[in-house]
Parts: sequence; structure tokens; C-alpha cells
Amino acid sequence: MLEEIRTFLDSHPDVMEVDVISVDLPGKVFGKRYSVKDLEKLAAGQGKMPAAMHLMCAKGYPVPAKGYGFDDGDPDATFELVPGSLQYVGWESVPRAQVMARFIAPQNQGLFWEPRNVLQRVLKHLAAENYLPVVAFELEFYLCDIEMTVEGAIQPPTGRLTGGRDGLGVLAMERLSEFGDCLTEIVQRCAEQGVLTGPVSAELGPGQYEINLQHNRDVLAAADQCVMFQRIVRGVALKHGYRASFMAKPYLDQSGNGLHMHVSIYDRNGRNVLAGNDDEKLRSAVGGLLEVLPASMTFLAPNVNAFRRLQPGNNTPLTPNWGYENRSVAVRVPLSDAHNRRVEHRVAGADANPYLAMAVVLAGMHCGLDRCLDPGAPTEEICLDASGLPTDLRTAIALTEKSDALKEYLGCEFVEVFAAQRVGELKEFEHYISAREYDWYL
Repeated sequence: MLEEIRTFLDSHPDVMEVDVISVDLPGKVFGKRYSVKDLEKLAAGQGKMPAAMHLMCAKGYPVPAKGYGFDDGDPDATFELVPGSLQYVGWESVPRAQVMARFIAPQNQGLFWEPRNVLQRVLKHLAAENYLPVVAFELEFYLCDIEMTVEGAIQPPTGRLTGGRDGLGVLAMERLSEFGDCLTEIVQRCAEQGVLTGPVSAELGPGQYEINLQHNRDVLAAADQCVMFQRIVRGVALKHGYRASFMAKPYLDQSGNGLHMHVSIYDRNGRNVLAGNDDEKLRSAVGGLLEVLPASMTFLAPNVNAFRRLQPGNNTPLTPNWGYENRSVAVRVPLSDAHNRRVEHRVAGADANPYLAMAVVLAGMHCGLDRCLDPGAPTEEICLDASGLPTDLRTAIALTEKSDALKEYLGCEFVEVFAAQRVGELKEFEHYISAREYDWYL
């Protein structure tokens, strides 16, 4: 890490500050801003933050989480810097750097509730069987006007060329031109930070876009890059006078934002485990995904708004099913050659924590491979059914708490803390009387 720091500072003498960041359970970035002069000290493990920062609710204040946080005195934890994550931040008012932090518990182990450590725990299960996953994230997001409506709602952004608000039009090239300055800088800043992107496309909703992230053999780095990508999108959008949101369902009458995850699994010899033998291993992996899907929904749809996306008519999978080249199912097997055989998990919203969402997907696949689970027949027709999955967050949390499979892979104590933290946030969210309530019931 010291060599990485010195090389970076030699290349960027104009950088005076560095943001040390991590990601909490709701998927929000938090951290502290330091002078770059402190980097070597931080690399030596001399930095500290409150250990319970990951347990904050989405608004950034503590909620009950099995006695951790305020109830245990809110102790500090030391952190170490993640090698390879020191990057240049060029979209803000002055040049800065950012680096990711990994929190350390008193026993010199990774803090068990930190999302990055949870994903690493699942990867150890796969590594023990010589399974080497290759993954990719696909995220949709909305660009919105910086100004809210008089009702406090978001509205589509105004284009630089026509002065009109963005409208509908899947894959419309005119929309890419209208907001091209912002979208192009997002891609450029991603390249600057080593976040490898693929195609850029206009999606169904007004202001909705997608920029794919490329496949990565380093799963932790792929999740890190997903977090960096979200930060880049939000930061560059603000620079251009827009808001950017990965909220799962920002408009009730428009398409929601999804997080699609692609996963292949290889052995030590580079052979794709999911290919061959009439898809025997692939079917087992899919069987595991479907088996754990109901209990995984708290991780894939972690808030009230996320379940607004999971409603009939929203072009979102609502049943634990699978199929070949069928975008209406939960687990799709895309057309590919044997080397690139993979599954695409299509349920999660774009506001899901990428570490935790990928953790439950890999846990499900390993569970299926380990137990040779049968997913049943593939779905060939367009599926509009809604059955077999929880339809609200409270029900989803209850299923998560009862899941022996998730406790085995993610850690029993983590599942309990996560469920308690989600309940705590839900109670805080519901502790409010809206204007509509007065309008209807006063």
C-alpha cells in the first residue's frame, strides 16, 4: 500500500485531500476526508471510525441493531486501506483522491457486519470447492432535475440542446445526444478510476439510463467498482446540474431501476463449471438461486420503495422461476458459447447493496451446486405471475431471519444483526404522518 500511495502522489501532486470511504448496510457511502499527508499513517492502521457506522439507517443515524451501536458504547474500530482502491477524483471543485477502507474488529479480523467482509466470507465457501466466479453488474439510474416539484417530487431533467425535458424512448440516440456531455464524462471518470464500462443506453423511463460494467474475475474488486461507479454517477451528475438516483422506483408510473448480476463459475483449469453435460451444473446452480430467493429478498429489495418496483406490470420478475433467453423470469440464462456460460439474476433493485446482493447470489449458486438442487422446467412463455416471493419488506425480513442457508453462508450473527437493522429502519420510516394521511382521515 505504501508503494501505491507514493506512486499516486508522484502522479498527482495537485491532490491535497483524500476521501476514505466505506459502504453501510443500506448501501450508502460514508467516510472521512483527510489530508493526503495522512495517507501513510492511515496505511499503517492508525485511522479510526465508529464501528457501528455500517449499521446506520439510510438517513445516516443509528437504529436498533441487536445491541450494537449506542447500546454497546459506540466503540471505535481501526481500519486498513484496500490495496488498489486509491483513485483520483476529478469531477469535484478541486482535485481529490479517494480510497476504500476495511474495518478491523478487536480480534484483528474483519468486522463481521461490514458488507465487503460478508461477500468475502461467501467467496471462501466457493474457493474451498475450487469454484472461481466471474461477475458483472448492470445498473439503471435516473437523471433528474436539480429542482424538485412544488409537491416535493422529482422531475425529468432538462436537455442542454433543446431545453426540453427528457422523455420516453428505449435506445433513443437523440436522448444520448441531449445528455451526452454528462454521460460521456461519467464514462471518462470511470476509466480514470479503473472502472471498466460497456455500452451506454437510454432506458424506458424519462431520464433513465444504463451503463454496463464489464465482467471481472476479482469479485470483491467488481463490487468495489460498482460502489465507485455509483459515486461517480452522482458526482458527475451534480457537476452538470442534475441529480442522479439509483432509487428502485422513483416514479410510480415509470420503469424502475434494476440491478442485474451476471455470474459464471470456472474451475482452476479455466473450464466453465456451468457448461456441458446438458447444463447439469448450471441447473443445480439455478436450483440453489431459486431455493434461497424468497429469503434473499431483504438484500435484493432492502427498503419500502424497492418493493414498489416489485409489483405486477412493472416489467420486473415476481416469481422464483428461470428460463433460457427469457427476460420475464427471475434467473435468465443468456445465449452464449460454452466458455461464457452464465446466469443473469434479474430481481434486485439498483439501490441494493452490491456486496450483499452479490453475496446472496453466490451463496445460492454454491448451495445449489453443493446439494444438486433441481430448478424444475424452464419457463418458456412470458411470465406475468406474482407468486412465491414476499410482497413487502416486513415479510421479507421474517423469511431472512428463518433462513438456515443464508445463516450458513453469510454468518448467523450477521443475518440477525442485518434483520434487526432493517426492522429498525422500517420502524423509523413508518414513524411519520404524511400530508395524504391528513387529507384522507382528518
